[in-house]
Amino acid sequence: MSFDLQTYPDREMLTIHLANKLSGDLRMILQHEDRAVLAVPGGTSPGPVFDDLCAANLDWSRVDVVLTDERWVPEDSPRSNTRLIRERLLVERAAEARLLPLHRPVAEPEDALDALQAEIEERLPLSVVLLGMGEDMHTASIFPGADQLETALSPDAPTLLAMRAPGAPEPRITFSARVLNDAMRKHVLIFGKEKREALERADGLSPEEAPINAVLDQAIVHWAE
Repeated sequence: MSFDLQTYPDREMLTIHLANKLSGDLRMILQHEDRAVLAVPGGTSPGPVFDDLCAANLDWSRVDVVLTDERWVPEDSPRSNTRLIRERLLVERAAEARLLPLHRPVAEPEDALDALQAEIEERLPLSVVLLGMGEDMHTASIFPGADQLETALSPDAPTLLAMRAPGAPEPRITFSARVLNDAMRKHVLIFGKEKREALERADGLSPEEAPINAVLDQAIVHWAE
């Protein structure tokens, strides 16, 4: 497994460079494809990247945006990843992009899984994926110790899975590692000493122990303190 680790002097430089890289990847794919699919994480780290990326000069009307995973909470919740990308990515020029939803207003993710999956599978493979990583080495909502971990890591995994894990306070829905790994371009965003140490700790571990290892091959990892 090989990946490209790019380090930056500060978070601002990383944010600017990564937004430029993502928009460049999308622009290149749109030269050859009618549409492109951008998959992005939620959480706190990618917000500043979205703030820059939303102003990128590209044909956003031909871009579908989808989350890599979603917490099963109402879309007006502060913990909603859908709310985050509506407020910080799908604005300015990127307001013309189309959101592929990863949430429905139903009680459990299993209740919406088939409908969400059917819509998304029409747009696969993913064009450009931005992933995060937790200090426990999870990525998307593929957590060590999760109830569907083995299925999520399987080479014949479904596109989407409902996921519950000890480190996740609410149920989740997530892309499987197979779908994330099939993306044309893969980027991983990590900030801080603890996550850099977690990335180093993942070296040599199995994907079951360190799910990030299921998607790292041929990825670009962007890190700043």
